[in-house]
Amino acid sequence: MKTRTRIAVITAAGIVTVGAFAGTFALASNSPTMFGPGPGPGPGAMTMPRGGPRDGGCLAIPGIADPSGTLTEAQRSGLAANAEEEKLAHDLYAEFANRYDVRIFDRIAASETSHLEAVRTLLSRYGITDPTADQAPGHFTTPAVQATYDRLLAQGAASQDAALQVGKTVETTDISLLRESLNSLTAPDVQRVYGNLLTASQHHLAAFDRWSSR
Repeated sequence: MKTRTRIAVITAAGIVTVGAFAGTFALASNSPTMFGPGPGPGPGAMTMPRGGPRDGGCLAIPGIADPSGTLTEAQRSGLAANAEEEKLAHDLYAEFANRYDVRIFDRIAASETSHLEAVRTLLSRYGITDPTADQAPGHFTTPAVQATYDRLLAQGAASQDAALQVGKTVETTDISLLRESLNSLTAPDVQRVYGNLLTASQHHLAAFDRWSSR
């Protein structure tokens, strides 16, 4: 894992990095069995909910069967930052679902709720303070995350197309960070969650692409 840490901050103009994000970052997941044991097909494999990933619908059970491992301080910080990023994605998509009559936002927002629960399970397992605890929708502990949310919300409020573009930006950024985070991660439970979240984030991006092309 790279020693330099970072947190991704997305603005209307693009993506910059500030602060201290520990490189362990997760987003979307699709499967009712995504947190089960074992690699590859079987109990630990991703399974698509009814209707498939076309509209971004994802359901997940936050139970994590894999054993815990060892996290560096950077990875512990990144897990806490990840919780805020999961909440950011959820709160954005939920707000866009209220504004626009397109089911993709409702479905992905629902999946983000399950993803945040999974990350919170990891936070509890590793004794890490949850920065999203008791935070109202649209409110964040970290100023950089709050600023990112405010910018993206304003960008997506311009139009439905702009909101879909925000979704694509969020998912593209998440995919990049997840790939980087998985490079040196050794804790089996965190590996399982992050790996499946990476796959699901790719599904979400594909869904946003389909809606943007309509």
